[in-house]
Amino acid sequence: MKTIALLTWKSINNRRSSALLTVFTVAISMLLLLGVERIRTQAKDSFANTISNTDLIVGARSGEVNLLLYSVFRIGNATNNIDWQSYQKLAGQADVKWSIPISLGDSHRGFRVMGTNTDYFKFYQYGNRQALQFDSGQPFAQLFDTVIGADVARKLGYSVGSKIIIAHGISDKSFTRHDNLPFKVVGILAPTGTPVDKTVHLSLAAIEALHSGWNPAGNVGTSKNQHQPTFHPEQITAFMLGLKSKIKTFSVQRKINNYPTEPLTAIMPGVALHQLWSMMSIAEQALLAISGFVVVAGLLGMLSCLLTSLQERRREMAILRAMGARPGHIFALLVAEATLITAAGISLGVSFLYLLLAAIAPLINSRFGISIESASISTHELKLIVTVLLGGMLIGLIPAFRAYRQSLADGMTIRI
Repeated sequence: MKTIALLTWKSINNRRSSALLTVFTVAISMLLLLGVERIRTQAKDSFANTISNTDLIVGARSGEVNLLLYSVFRIGNATNNIDWQSYQKLAGQADVKWSIPISLGDSHRGFRVMGTNTDYFKFYQYGNRQALQFDSGQPFAQLFDTVIGADVARKLGYSVGSKIIIAHGISDKSFTRHDNLPFKVVGILAPTGTPVDKTVHLSLAAIEALHSGWNPAGNVGTSKNQHQPTFHPEQITAFMLGLKSKIKTFSVQRKINNYPTEPLTAIMPGVALHQLWSMMSIAEQALLAISGFVVVAGLLGMLSCLLTSLQERRREMAILRAMGARPGHIFALLVAEATLITAAGISLGVSFLYLLLAAIAPLINSRFGISIESASISTHELKLIVTVLLGGMLIGLIPAFRAYRQSLADGMTIRI
């Protein structure tokens, strides 16, 4: 065994240029496979951690995924609104610990605007029960105060004290903007890697003021409402509930789904997130399959290199046979070479992976909200590594079998 290992090392060192090229091919293939797997896993975890410690999300009667999309991800629109009286009644149940009302429908330069109250900053959580934190400023207190997410501030260059104009609807056009009611940025939330970063937050009273036709300059409305009256919402889009006991989740959900006053749907965010991710599994599996094909291509490249070098090494094999090497020794030598090259490629690919993650993880987190951790190799990743290593060994069997069958006479009488 020691002799085979020594011969393997000398043989590879003698062909170091082609061997290094093959090692780099396997390394790049391994980097892509593990990189895609790491990003896929972390993206799934980040997706599942978009909202945390919220027991129920309630909206007008619709599908669970649709309700999750517009209430949490700010994608799409609600089928209907919820009466404010219904919200107050359901939020006031004995089993409810806290509630967060949500009003959607407006936008600001491509970012969704969400009306809510200060309970949102107290009780909304994401990730591993992480609460929202302010990077600067404070929650809104006045009617025309606004709190913006980290992405809104970064991409639009806003800071505390900036003035912004809200537009009615998703399309931010000049004729839809509420130019007479500018808002002042009083707070900027710390990055969360969730849709919170891309949201402009207003008070529910401000949302009502925007759509009531009230004008502080007195150009619109009556003299009664020219002194900033108190605005109360008549309807909201959805609301979130935190319960005193997790055991009560199903009973409260059933009560809301059977609410007699208006048709409502209550969903559990974790279940809806799982359903939504399942709908995206085709793209996820396709991405993993592509990286798998790249690994196969890398191993086939190694096979081509070994077969090509085998033709050039027939005299070498014959000399080894003449010196007493058995066919089994030649077979073991070729398999050991393929295994060593594959193992070196895997090691180099894993090293590249961690260097790349250290370089691009902050960029991915800031741009796409996906937190990529430089954690140790997971069990699933270890299985992938072992699979590739076994694949390299199997690839080595092909040239090894051909060398095994070559005769001593054939090796000594090569014609050039």
